[in-house]
Amino acid sequence: MVTFCEKVFITTSTGNTLADTSHSSGPSTLMDVARQAGVSPSTVSRILNGTAKVSDDKRQAVLAAIAQMNFAPNQMAQGLKKGCSMTIGIVVQDISSPFFDETLRGVDDGLKGTGYASVIVSGHWNAEEETDRIRLLLARKVDGIILLSGRIGDEAVLAFSGQRPIVSTGRALHTRSALGFKMDNEYGAYLAVHHLIELGHREIAFISGPANNIDANERLAGYQRALQEAGIAVDPNLIVEGNYHEASGMLAMNRLFDTHQQFTAVFAANDLSAYGARLALYRKGIRVPDDISLVGFDDLPGSSYTTPPLTTIRQPLYDIGRIATQALLRIINGEEARGEVPPLELIVRETTRRR
Repeated sequence: MVTFCEKVFITTSTGNTLADTSHSSGPSTLMDVARQAGVSPSTVSRILNGTAKVSDDKRQAVLAAIAQMNFAPNQMAQGLKKGCSMTIGIVVQDISSPFFDETLRGVDDGLKGTGYASVIVSGHWNAEEETDRIRLLLARKVDGIILLSGRIGDEAVLAFSGQRPIVSTGRALHTRSALGFKMDNEYGAYLAVHHLIELGHREIAFISGPANNIDANERLAGYQRALQEAGIAVDPNLIVEGNYHEASGMLAMNRLFDTHQQFTAVFAANDLSAYGARLALYRKGIRVPDDISLVGFDDLPGSSYTTPPLTTIRQPLYDIGRIATQALLRIINGEEARGEVPPLELIVRETTRRR
């Protein structure tokens, strides 16, 4: 099986691997395991590397000796022999965001027990900086890259994947060395607004994301589609642009009040914007959901603990991180890349009510 890490196994003249020592004290070595199992050190090495063609008796003897002696191969040395660094590069956009924090938790769990470590860098939603960070990771010889959202185009991702495999969120890709996981943002926004319409709301304001953000534009399209299907005209005066942060949600809410537009519900393009909008409503003495209903998007961990708990669209952020990591490791090992994340779903809590 061809892998992205070249399988080159180096042994010393005694047959021991470079990862091991022959000292009699300290942790158990490959030589100790070989003596216990009654096989040669090279046989143990090849079993560990997955290249040995040996009898079941020998294999079981080696595995039993490993378990008995609590032998732990040197992962870094094994990686070097395979032409691997045993590191994964992860590009996030904002390391302070709970959105990426939850996804990184899934990445971390996906790496557990694999011997791989992660190197995390931030692109700060800037295409040039993102490109520089990917080049930095490639220069550090990472074995693969997980790109969490971002601004660079698909063509750039495919070009970089010619050097090391890349798994990216927020885009649809499927080649031998590049895989993308894209959530249906348009459908998620449609679910949110349709929920409000079913509750009897017709004047529904929208705090959008940045105009140059693909996810934000897709959520705007979902908002518009839900209104149009219900025969409700889209009022541009009820759409205010934010930037996905709490402060922008609060400012957007205040701008809506300044227009003196009438609305009974607000859909915020992400939970952080909804948090800011909720604060603006509180400061105006407006009750949620008695006076105005509020819906977010993401279902961040804190959304269960807002006052009141936030109705939102759940993105499976943890699952995205874990599944993306597993897919990248399969590509590195020369296996077919695959993986499917759960769909978006509406989570109804206490910030929405019937009009």
